[in-house]
Amino acid sequence: MNKFPFTLVLSALTCQLSATPISFDFADPKGVNTINFNLDAPLESINGNAKGVSGRVQFDPQEPEVTKGTIDLDVSTLHVANPRMKGHMLGKQWMDVENHPDIQFNVSSLRNVEKTANITTAELVGDLTIKGVTREVSAQITLTYLKGKLKARIGPRGAEGDLLVLRTKFSVSRSDFGINAGQNEERVSDEIEISLSIAGQAPY
Repeated sequence: MNKFPFTLVLSALTCQLSATPISFDFADPKGVNTINFNLDAPLESINGNAKGVSGRVQFDPQEPEVTKGTIDLDVSTLHVANPRMKGHMLGKQWMDVENHPDIQFNVSSLRNVEKTANITTAELVGDLTIKGVTREVSAQITLTYLKGKLKARIGPRGAEGDLLVLRTKFSVSRSDFGINAGQNEERVSDEIEISLSIAGQAPY
């Protein structure tokens, strides 16, 4: 009996069982990764963004439910078009960037996972920390795994590798995080709507 085919099958199964999650780096060298925010108050709608995204996410294309990791945001990169408003936003009463320079989201789990080809949809659950206050947050998320597409994004001189694109939208209350709670709510909504579409890279 020829044992060679059986050996190949056994080897393939062993590799699958011992596969480890891929680590994706979200510090984007292109500077494209952006988090957008909106505060829609009765008198004003404030729209802004932030580009200081970093962090790492461990993702297994075969078992997306075991996804873990952290996304960080440099608070100093928060931007709105009005310079005076931006100064207030970064100041002590609001985001207090001097004492709280980072926003961090720690991924706890993915629930109700559905996978179709290279796209995973799920309920994302994690801990969001702003101004030293941590709250659990949940949101619907789409994770798109793009095998071998890193060079296509970075350019011909870039490394070979994979991409993971995260897309999600959710809301938080600034009063939950001590962001000048209860103040100026006619002009600055308590509800902050957050959306992001960011890509992480895993070079070979």
